[in-house]
Amino acid sequence: MADSKPALLVVEDDAGLQAQLKWAYPDFEVHVAGDRASALTLLRAVAPAVVTLDLGLPPDPDGTTEGLAVLDEIMALKPDTKVIVATGHGARESALQAIARGAYDFYQKPVDIDAIGLIVRRAYQLHLIEAENRQLAGKVGEENRVLGRMITAAPEMVKVARTIERVANTSVSVMLLGASGTGKELLARGLHEASARAAGMFVAINCAAIPENLLESELFGHEKGAFTGAVKTTEGKIEQANGGTLFLDEVGDIPLQLQVKLLRFLQERVIERIGSRRSIAVDTRVVCATHQNLEQMIVDGRFREDLYYRLAEIVVRIPSLAERPGDATLLAKAFLQRFAPEMNPQVKGFAPDALAAIDAWTWPGNVRELENRVKRAVIMADGKLVGAADLDLSAPEGEEGQVLNLKVAREQADRRTIRHALARSEGNISNTAKLLGISRPTLYDLLKQYDLQA
Repeated sequence: MADSKPALLVVEDDAGLQAQLKWAYPDFEVHVAGDRASALTLLRAVAPAVVTLDLGLPPDPDGTTEGLAVLDEIMALKPDTKVIVATGHGARESALQAIARGAYDFYQKPVDIDAIGLIVRRAYQLHLIEAENRQLAGKVGEENRVLGRMITAAPEMVKVARTIERVANTSVSVMLLGASGTGKELLARGLHEASARAAGMFVAINCAAIPENLLESELFGHEKGAFTGAVKTTEGKIEQANGGTLFLDEVGDIPLQLQVKLLRFLQERVIERIGSRRSIAVDTRVVCATHQNLEQMIVDGRFREDLYYRLAEIVVRIPSLAERPGDATLLAKAFLQRFAPEMNPQVKGFAPDALAAIDAWTWPGNVRELENRVKRAVIMADGKLVGAADLDLSAPEGEEGQVLNLKVAREQADRRTIRHALARSEGNISNTAKLLGISRPTLYDLLKQYDLQA
């Protein structure tokens, strides 16, 4: 328990049982109420994490009307409070009704002090976990965002964001290189929004998703009657992005013949729609992305070298999620915060085994895989916390590359573990030190030694 004892509210009208329960919880600061009015007064005054509630309260000591009314008011005033209800022997239906109305658990009278003590401690631990998840969910949207949208605490990704911010207000073409699912379009949008072109349109096109015979029309547009089915004149994506930014995703999939026409646009900044001889001046900035090795494609004759150098005036390499320590946890909590209210409102956060599994997994599908797993887990979760089984995660196969120098190996392990702990505790020094099992001064020394920031 924490240094200051957490509050526990016991709502019980039996004076003898009140005295017995008041001394049954040495780890808690126990407050006792004998009726509805005093219970709600104490609820507002001390904000207990856990409440034990006898459903048989005056003026209905033989029924459950008053006790259920107290439960309803607790759920309305402090919905995060864990309420454990007491019922008479054989009153299972009343207990189930209380659970349906928001109670955490129930126990039957006569009271077994050891059994109810276990339930209370378990409820308090769950309350702490949910509070930690809510705290992180509330801050992750502010403290760990770069380029306005992207969530990260990894120095590797922060460096990428700073590079994009520096080139945003220039006119150079930017090429984003990274594996599928690493957030290339998100970074491209961030570049657009950080630039002087933010008032213009951001137009994205996935060159791999459009058939080769339609891609030219999508990019450059066409005149009415230019081909069968061209029933009206249509602007292409390049024209639509006039004054703004055109994002060419999977640019390596553009066919060679179309590469020539794209190169002409980049050199002369004019286009011709299909079926037209009229040149149209267009002021569009081009940002492109690919997961392919364009340099090898140039060697193989599948990508034009002159087009590559036009597109790649600035090259930004995006690290995979596995190369961004701590980011998987931050992103997972952000995704849960986004999906849970709509898909499964009872879900409040992640269980400890889920957080450990997220940290351990290698994420071959990167952020997209993480997003899909969290979405599925939120839908499938039965309780308030998503577990490792809900994420359908297994331990990563094999071992990471071994470092034989003990000093280097320890430093790498220390850095990785400290980053994970900082992410898990959202940069809170006290909580990070507790997770690591060290003192605050020791943690400060390690942060300084390894040049890490909380």
